Amino acid sequence: MCLLTEKKKKHKHKKFRKFRIFFKIQFALFLLLMAGGVYYLYSTYGPEVRALRAEAEKLVRESSAETFRGSQTSLVYAADGSIISTLKGTKESYYLMYEQLPSDAVDAIVSIEDKKFYRHDGVDYRALLRAFKAMLENGRVTQGGSTITMQLARNIFISQEKTWQRKVEEIFIARALEKKYTKNEIIEFYLNNIYFGHGYYGIQSASRGYFSRSVEELSLSQIAFLCAIPNNPTLYDPLTNMENTLARRNRILENMAEDGKISESEYISAATEEMILERAEVAEKNDYVETYAYYCATRALMEQSGFVFRYSFATEQERAAYDESYDALYAECQQKLYTGGYQIYTSFDLALQEELQQTVDNALSRFSDVNEEGVYELQASAVCINNETGYVQAMVGGRKQDFAGYTLNRAYQSFRQPGSAIKPLIVYTPLFEQNYTPESVVVDEPIEDGPRNANGAYIGETTVRTAVERSINTIAWRMLEQLSPEKGLSYLKEMNFAKLDAQDYRPAAALGGFTNGVSALEMAAGYAAIANDGKYRVPTCIVRILDASGNEVYVSAQEEKQVYRQNAARMMTDVLTGVFKNGTGKGLGLKDMPCAGKTGTTNDQKDGWFAGYTRYYTTSVWVGYDMPRKLEGLMGYTYPGEIWQSFMGQAHKGKEPLDFLPYAQMSDAFLEQTVPQPQGEEGAEPLGEAVPEAGTSPLSLPQGEGGAEPPSEAAPEAGIPGGGLPQN
Repeated sequence: MCLLTEKKKKHKHKKFRKFRIFFKIQFALFLLLMAGGVYYLYSTYGPEVRALRAEAEKLVRESSAETFRGSQTSLVYAADGSIISTLKGTKESYYLMYEQLPSDAVDAIVSIEDKKFYRHDGVDYRALLRAFKAMLENGRVTQGGSTITMQLARNIFISQEKTWQRKVEEIFIARALEKKYTKNEIIEFYLNNIYFGHGYYGIQSASRGYFSRSVEELSLSQIAFLCAIPNNPTLYDPLTNMENTLARRNRILENMAEDGKISESEYISAATEEMILERAEVAEKNDYVETYAYYCATRALMEQSGFVFRYSFATEQERAAYDESYDALYAECQQKLYTGGYQIYTSFDLALQEELQQTVDNALSRFSDVNEEGVYELQASAVCINNETGYVQAMVGGRKQDFAGYTLNRAYQSFRQPGSAIKPLIVYTPLFEQNYTPESVVVDEPIEDGPRNANGAYIGETTVRTAVERSINTIAWRMLEQLSPEKGLSYLKEMNFAKLDAQDYRPAAALGGFTNGVSALEMAAGYAAIANDGKYRVPTCIVRILDASGNEVYVSAQEEKQVYRQNAARMMTDVLTGVFKNGTGKGLGLKDMPCAGKTGTTNDQKDGWFAGYTRYYTTSVWVGYDMPRKLEGLMGYTYPGEIWQSFMGQAHKGKEPLDFLPYAQMSDAFLEQTVPQPQGEEGAEPLGEAVPEAGTSPLSLPQGEGGAEPPSEAAPEAGIPGGGLPQN
């Protein structure tokens, strides 16, 4: 028995010894791999990392308390070089020393942003690892790993570039800051520099802006409320997302209670306190030029940092994740814009801008009703794009009013049903890429469960040209069905229409039946693409941006994307010239200046549109109420058309008339069929080109003579009585 036990012990010892040897070998291999990895990283990235460290230490070494107090003014220029506006944060006027900061403010920001602030050396390595792990698990950033010191480093010293180099430099700067400055100084710098939205930099500026009093006078609840904003000034904007701000305030109060900074009773009292904003000192109102310029400049800085803009998403979760990252970077870049001392050069033509604003105001002057906030109820928006450059040269986001407060720029911030103005973009220009020409014969006849013409009459066989000129709804509906809504709306996706919905992919889209609608800016850019031989350019007013040292940090590339084929676009232009001569826009043309355009009217006359162009400019106009309702007499050819005609007439004064370029007398599909093809044998004769007779087409639809005589006066849009299309 003892012998057996002894043998078992020897066997066990032998197995353990083998395991130890195996473990040592594995551990040695692991160390070897780690050493190899470290050596590789050091040899590959070591010089760059050392350079980043040296740069970080130099930045901090040369800094002083004044570094964290000053902000540089950014300037915005018009196309002629004149200054449109200045951008400057207000933190310098309200800078508070540490002793002036309420202890509740310090405790609140530490509890929510960096609980280990007083224990780390500028970097919370565990938090960084957690954030990295979460990113790997979720495929996106779901939690932050930056300390207060790292956030300060990012806001003061570093650009917006999303690179590993930036993160490494941020870490080095944070550690250097902790060596040079005390914790109290760092918290002082931080609370005087972080962005609280709406141009407020620093907690004192935010306190005066949102509550019209000094931060020392605020309650615990109000202080926690303010400290909720900087994490994401868009998501926690008190003016637009009060519920989000209150939820984060309560989380801050809960953290403070858990940390022993406030009592249970203080927590309950603060968490239940009603939050009432008192904005007596409202910032000066920005006009439509300024709001759009700031928007475009902020997005330019986002683009410069490597952000990729998206306009369509597979799931709502995907959209939500994108929106979260967009809002965070937008707030960061907006802060830089206000304090970075940039020189922002725009394409705005101030003479055109004044003309467009006056034209809109004069056209709607007899409508004087205002809402509870004193804003005109009947509104308009308009955008003018230079067809040569692709830049926005004038933008009106509403009627001019002299009062302080936020100015809604409806030209790019409001989305409305486009009515028939959408037809050229998703129906007819795409059809001209198929087996259709302007003279192709189509049929106007009743459609079961579809639209009917306004007068209940149908003209039977007619041409595509007449269908567009008269804006016949039945034909547009049937043509989109034949083309497929998916194909038709794909052109809008290519041109960055931002509010497309899954419910929009139906024949009703041919008549402007969209869930969310389109903006005047999107419509102008879409029509400008047709005017530009089918080539789309992302609309913007930013030409270039220089930093405080005069270095060029952004130049607008104005890259062109071929959305429509050239011949299809030219066919569409030719057809749209007839709208002024024979169709719904008759009488709205320009003297001696060739022009093309389209009317649009939604069901129940809630929205009116006119979009049109010359060789020089493309202009889109919308008229309607902010809260959609019927306006008697509102059609595409009335107020919108009159605004378009009046403005474009003034814009083209003194300009030489330019004819549109001709198109090939055949469809794009037929052109493709006649392109020379390889014949298998070298030197074989290529296929020749054949030109069909005018009025013929390879359609399966009934063929015949041209349509009925056009109306002698501008005709109203054909509509769908009784509703049936979304009006929002």
